[in-house]
Amino acid sequence: MSELAGKRALVTGASRGIGAAIALALAEKGADVAITYERSADKANEVVRAIQAKGRRGFAIQADSADAAAVQASVQDAVGQLGGLDILVNNAGIARGGPVADMGLADIDAMLAVNVRSVVLASQAAIPHLGKGGRIISIGSTLALRVPFGGVTVYSMTKAALISFTGGLARELGPQGITVNLVHPGSTDTDMNPANGEQSEVQRSMTALGHYGKPADIAAAVAFLASPAASQITGTGLLVDGGANA
Repeated sequence: MSELAGKRALVTGASRGIGAAIALALAEKGADVAITYERSADKANEVVRAIQAKGRRGFAIQADSADAAAVQASVQDAVGQLGGLDILVNNAGIARGGPVADMGLADIDAMLAVNVRSVVLASQAAIPHLGKGGRIISIGSTLALRVPFGGVTVYSMTKAALISFTGGLARELGPQGITVNLVHPGSTDTDMNPANGEQSEVQRSMTALGHYGKPADIAAAVAFLASPAASQITGTGLLVDGGANA
């Protein structure tokens, strides 16, 4: 399949889990892909090799998404290595749980920096390089739309912020032919939220389908929004949550 042939993509936080699946799905569709990672260089290089095995160019860029300068530099690095940029996927994210009353400032700042500020800064750095048909796709959360239990309030807030950012940026970039969208994963089997974790049965019971999703499910939604078939879709969010918010 070659819907994205000739396209150049950057996926942040893509050494494993959903990010890695997104990077491979874009490569499968024909895109050259750069990824960022914070510490897992070995895993990032595995993803790059998998991208290259699909006949595409792949690059790994070390960048801490909590570091504003590193986020901005990583976009410029990706542009230099890829020779331009057509698709930005803001995937990097962190979660810190606990009641608001007990949450420390360091955890609050960390989630704001990675889940919100890095999305703004990466998008800002990418905009000058995106032409007509460009794509900005961010990874939100089903918890951005509904918070069915406590302990995730601040995390949910950071993901909800992306809804307004996506809508506003879609308005700003629409005249240039650039679309901006969100994908909201539900319970997805990753290291961050394994399908056999302590809270997995509760989460599973809240879905309509009765099971966790896979990283590939989220990647398929991103690949669709990055494709020409989604050229009339902008400023919105796509739920991939097994019906948890149905």
